[in-house]
Amino acid sequence: MDPAFIRNFCIIAHIDHGKSTLADRLLQITGTVAPREMIDQHLDTMDLERERGITIKAQAVRMAYRALSGSLYQFNLIDTPGHVDFTYEVSRSLAACEGALLLVDATQGIQAQTVANLYLALEHDLEIVPVVNKIDLDAAEPERAAAGLQSAFGFRADEVLTVSAKDGTGVRGLLEAVVSRVPPPAAGGSEHLRALVFDSKYDPYKGVIAYVRVFEGSVSSSDRVRLMSAGSQSEVLEVGVFRPAPAKVDTLRTGEVGYVATGLKSVGDAPVGDTITLSSRPAPVALTGYQELKPMVFAGLYPADGEGYVELREALEKLRLNDAALSFQPETSLALGSGFRCGFLGLLHMEVIQERLEREYDLNLLATSPSVAYEVVLTDGSVQGVDSPAKLPEPQRVAEVMEPWLDLRVVTPSSHVGVVIDLLSERRGEYGRMEYIQQQDAGGVGAASGSGRVLLEYAVPLSEVLVGFYDQLKARTQGYASMDYTMAAPRAGDLVRLDILVNGQPVDALSAILHRDRAVSRGRELVEKLRDLIPRQMFEVPLQAAIGRRIVARETIRALRKNVLAKCYGGDVTRKRKLLEKQAEGKKRMKRVGSVEIPQEAFLGVLKVGR
Repeated sequence: MDPAFIRNFCIIAHIDHGKSTLADRLLQITGTVAPREMIDQHLDTMDLERERGITIKAQAVRMAYRALSGSLYQFNLIDTPGHVDFTYEVSRSLAACEGALLLVDATQGIQAQTVANLYLALEHDLEIVPVVNKIDLDAAEPERAAAGLQSAFGFRADEVLTVSAKDGTGVRGLLEAVVSRVPPPAAGGSEHLRALVFDSKYDPYKGVIAYVRVFEGSVSSSDRVRLMSAGSQSEVLEVGVFRPAPAKVDTLRTGEVGYVATGLKSVGDAPVGDTITLSSRPAPVALTGYQELKPMVFAGLYPADGEGYVELREALEKLRLNDAALSFQPETSLALGSGFRCGFLGLLHMEVIQERLEREYDLNLLATSPSVAYEVVLTDGSVQGVDSPAKLPEPQRVAEVMEPWLDLRVVTPSSHVGVVIDLLSERRGEYGRMEYIQQQDAGGVGAASGSGRVLLEYAVPLSEVLVGFYDQLKARTQGYASMDYTMAAPRAGDLVRLDILVNGQPVDALSAILHRDRAVSRGRELVEKLRDLIPRQMFEVPLQAAIGRRIVARETIRALRKNVLAKCYGGDVTRKRKLLEKQAEGKKRMKRVGSVEIPQEAFLGVLKVGR
């Protein structure tokens, strides 16, 4: 098709503002999906996405639309996730588009990730079409939401569209706006093929299937292609498009979005962000790829029954084929055996990966407490990366510990500003700025009068946001606040390693790196929990929390007592005393040589402390 009649666009928005529902209506109105096959969240193909009601993987689809002018257009839509943990999916999708529909909920207005995703789209120089959704709801205030878009981002009143993705109101006008306002892809000025890989997955029969946007040239089945940065070459087995199920076509041309079945056996041979070109006529310069993702949250994943290490490794390798943000490396724990240290983009990403491993690969897993990656400056001047508490060097070798910080943005109703500031202060947050997002209501009363929303910007340590912060934010603001964050420069912190000792032996799986002010209370909480979870032994078991060589908390599991005098009916008292002394000596000997096995239930219970 002539590139002038192609429109590549995506839908970006905050969580639950109606991206997937709008995609459903676009599929329905354009006739891409037959009515008998239409289901809600049609592009969310994973069971986990449907159950949680969120989009995890970006999905592409080709639609044919006959405009009011009579011309036939090809729409390539990419539905993107909304949660901050999956921002990398959004950024990859934006690189394959020329325009973006910025969706705002008519009942909620601008939220934190509305702001973040808009700036992300502007960085990619996309044409933005602002859309106010959910105008069919009784609580909808489309005029206020539209006024917020105008005042916060500078859109004109005639640029803002109002739609209901649920019942289809205004969606045809939105399609016309895509035709008139989203620019067509630039016509390729070269015969050299350059196609950007924006996602990939592995198929046992077709090898690595690369999802591509063709910027120049064309690619057909049986062409021999080369990945420009990886250097790997192969013969194309199949090319196709998404309707939304994969559909084979003869050729992908300039401006089109589709897939290329490469036949490659390793996803490392076709990395996301690479450029596909023809082996016979290679392009001189590759396309600009993606910035390499760095995991922010680390946790250990272990088979819960002590077996299944090989199955876990194979499952992780398969998941990494279509999730470039997942990283893992083998590690061994004295308490948990062999497993993997995995890196994630956030807690939701970690939960999704763990649940997919358990569901799709039938694994029973145990996850350790999540931690972040630190940079440790040693006394000799060298710098060491630490992603596990067990790797933190001894205190006498450490000059300073650099911890990751975030630039956090919170959007909250003005009536809840005080509780949000208190929460951020408790989490070692540093104030940046506060701005009222002006949203005029019908009477002209602005947000400054207390009826609007406030944007708060703070710098906060990542470790403080990791566990429990989002739940607390929602609870204290009655569910109205939203948050978004970006990584900031690391800073030095007064951090220590908290070790948990059971019967004098450290349990590495329960160690944690904490701020010194929090370490004592956390240690006390852990040993109290362990006291209730570890079964009693025949000997007394001390539970201790230690910072270096200093014990900061202790609890004791009392010994089980066997009544050795049960068969003594009278007799000399010295006989009873000898039996009791013999029992005491036996318990001392048992304590010296005996070991305490911590059951899996205890680990599961302790790892939930503080979540």
